[in-house]
Amino acid sequence: MFKSEFDLDRPFTPLKIAVLAVSDTRTLETDTAGALLKSLMEADGHVCADRGVVRDDIHQIRNAVMGWVVNPEIDAIITTGGTGFSGRDVTPEALEPLFQKRMDGFSVLFHQYSSTTVGTSTLQSRATGGLIGETFVFVLPGSRGACRDAWEGILRAQLDNRHKPCNFVELMPRLAER
Repeated sequence: MFKSEFDLDRPFTPLKIAVLAVSDTRTLETDTAGALLKSLMEADGHVCADRGVVRDDIHQIRNAVMGWVVNPEIDAIITTGGTGFSGRDVTPEALEPLFQKRMDGFSVLFHQYSSTTVGTSTLQSRATGGLIGETFVFVLPGSRGACRDAWEGILRAQLDNRHKPCNFVELMPRLAER
């Protein structure tokens, strides 16, 4: 569905990516969506800089993400979970107010890609993305399928410096410009 081109003559730049599961029931050992993201990114040559699990709590989510945002060793953050419509799903509410720049296109592309695998059930996700400081943050649903869709359909290409015609990695050195 989506066309990706890569300039394989360019050397690959691995990113350091942190993964946060948001769940009242999962632990690091039972977080299969976060484990899948870790394995997918590492298979593509990136480094999982850190992984964590926090409860569906706005303050816990913000504290974990901001701890990584201020770490210059972390290039991007992916959260999984808390994007639905239940009363406990608060990940977008926790993170969208922190975005200096919102990435509306991420949500659009996520839903387009996800609809090819889950049909209209993609409406039940409030996946979002944005920039906090100089760190890209992607907010995904907590299912393995949604994480696979987001990684394989969008993030794999945009977090690869060889992707043409442009990618997020090319922007990273300019994110602090004012």
